[in-house]
Amino acid sequence: MISTTLFPGRYVQGAGALSRLGGELARLGKRHFLICSPHPLEHLLPPLLPGLGQAGTVHVERFGRECTDQEIKRLLAAAQDFGAQAITAIGGGKTLDAAKAVAARAGLPVAVAPTIASTDAPCSSVCVVYSPEGVFQRADLLPRNPDLVLVDTRVIALAPARFLASGMGDALATWFEAESCRLSRGQNIAGDVGSMTAHALARLCYETVRDWGRAALTACEAQVVTPALERVVEANTLLSGLGFESGGLGAAHAIHNGLTALPQVHHLFHGEKVAFGVLASLFLTDKPLALMDEVYALCEALGLPTTFADLGLAGVADLDLRRVAEKSCAEGESIHNEPVEVSPDLVLSALKAADAEGRRRK
Repeated sequence: MISTTLFPGRYVQGAGALSRLGGELARLGKRHFLICSPHPLEHLLPPLLPGLGQAGTVHVERFGRECTDQEIKRLLAAAQDFGAQAITAIGGGKTLDAAKAVAARAGLPVAVAPTIASTDAPCSSVCVVYSPEGVFQRADLLPRNPDLVLVDTRVIALAPARFLASGMGDALATWFEAESCRLSRGQNIAGDVGSMTAHALARLCYETVRDWGRAALTACEAQVVTPALERVVEANTLLSGLGFESGGLGAAHAIHNGLTALPQVHHLFHGEKVAFGVLASLFLTDKPLALMDEVYALCEALGLPTTFADLGLAGVADLDLRRVAEKSCAEGESIHNEPVEVSPDLVLSALKAADAEGRRRK
């Protein structure tokens, strides 16, 4: 079988890295269309604009709340009207995904500068599309990865620590899902098997979050950049991005997608729902008790959900849980990469077991 490994064109990380944005963008073109989340639009972008090009060569567009087909279409029309030569996104994962989709449709290079380390979206060629209400619809595979990923850890450290913890929840799934794909010969995002490199990076991602996660969260809570924070930001962003895309996805992300069917969890971040998906997948795949204990302890230390109540689903009805399980097992979902039998009944049992263990530990 053929293996494929996907990488961004350039990855830059460190405290103050945004100061290099102008020089990095100059390599991509002269007319830049910038898509910004509301917070960086108001607080980060103004001092950067003078260094991004001459007057009239930069157009700034505010990102809407969700990465929807309608929002992508709106941004694409605006970029084409401006005559953009490159697309840049500054903000969270949905902002970055929308920019990647716009660039792909316009046939332009794209640069992304995440302001939070809450998901592994920045490095990937995947764009997750939601409904206007925030319900997962599909994950589009774009023809290329970002040409530039620029991560300013000083900005990351100033963001609420919950974002970093959520990113660790997302990164937590990387090795478990890639390992499932390795065992089952499941396909990665490119439709091939994962490479030795991808699986090694996925393992390093888990080990980094396990060993340095709590120290990184402490640094973020203090709003300072430390070596532990640098390690975990790299794990959340680069290692997890390479690991999930080139190693493959499994049950955790499918369960996340299933959970989006319930409005009660829409207040949660992507990685928080993925983290609970990891816990359920431990029961689904019959992982050893010692490993379960390690993962639960890590989730507890990082403040990630370990019970239905943590998800906002206290007293959830079996009918709602079945909706989650059925959506998780839909045709084409990544849960079918698991090397075990999968069905809505088995996923429902795994969800209940994960909650029961979380309650028992509390």
